[in-house]
Amino acid sequence: MTDRSWHIAKDGKQAGPYPEEQLRDFIAKGIIDRNTLVWTEGMAAWQRAGDTPGLFPSTYAPPPPAPFAGGPPAAATAVTAMAAGGTGTGAANHLEADFGPFGLLGRYLLFAIGTILIVTAPWAAASFYRWLVSHIRVPGRPNLAFEGKAGDIWWVFVLMPLSSFVPLVGPFLNLFFAWLALKWVVRNISSQGRLLPLTFTGGYWGYLGWCILMALSVITIIGPAWVVASWLRWMCRNISGATRPVSFTGSGWQILWRSFVFEVCSIFIIPIPWMLRWYARWYVSQIAVG
Repeated sequence: MTDRSWHIAKDGKQAGPYPEEQLRDFIAKGIIDRNTLVWTEGMAAWQRAGDTPGLFPSTYAPPPPAPFAGGPPAAATAVTAMAAGGTGTGAANHLEADFGPFGLLGRYLLFAIGTILIVTAPWAAASFYRWLVSHIRVPGRPNLAFEGKAGDIWWVFVLMPLSSFVPLVGPFLNLFFAWLALKWVVRNISSQGRLLPLTFTGGYWGYLGWCILMALSVITIIGPAWVVASWLRWMCRNISGATRPVSFTGSGWQILWRSFVFEVCSIFIIPIPWMLRWYARWYVSQIAVG
């Protein structure tokens, strides 16, 4: 018995992931037969349960069924783009977030206050990322969590706000610490209690270049939306160690109009919690794996 999670496809419908113990229970009850298509991490494509080693005896070999059109959740043939204006819900390989409006706003404010106080910044950051990651759902990666501790790189979060007061080189130091923080967050993500072998391989100079481009694009008013989209695609491409490629599928237009709606509605103060949740959930939904 292994701790793998399985996806199944039957009668043109995809379901899962299920733990292997539950999969074997489905087999015992006849819910899954030899012709049911299955997929688990490490498999290149869907295949019949009867052809999958360890699930059924290998003495039976009926004609293979027609391929399942959806493809495996980790295959490159899975859906990698959203419907125009969509939120990402239902896309088999896109992340989802279950942020609550007041939970997200409250955590963000605590993070901001903790950073301003400087001494509490490491704890504020660790607590914020722990809450944030625990509310994100990744296909095929159950129980996502953040394992980083305040003491890991406490000096980064203390020096980051202090660097803003350093003449001339202050902004560059601030961005350097932000880059280190990004690398720390990526390498401390876990699934089912085990750290994932993830690293952020994007270099500091590349990160700095995107920040400079972002600052320059502000004079165009609408340009930052396209810079943000390209910057996020760059960051996703530089996540190494994932078994499935990570990508950002949102466009500049989608970011532009959502940012405009968010800013206009936020003028009225009261809608801010709901608008912040809507805005953040959309960004998460545009990240795809596979």
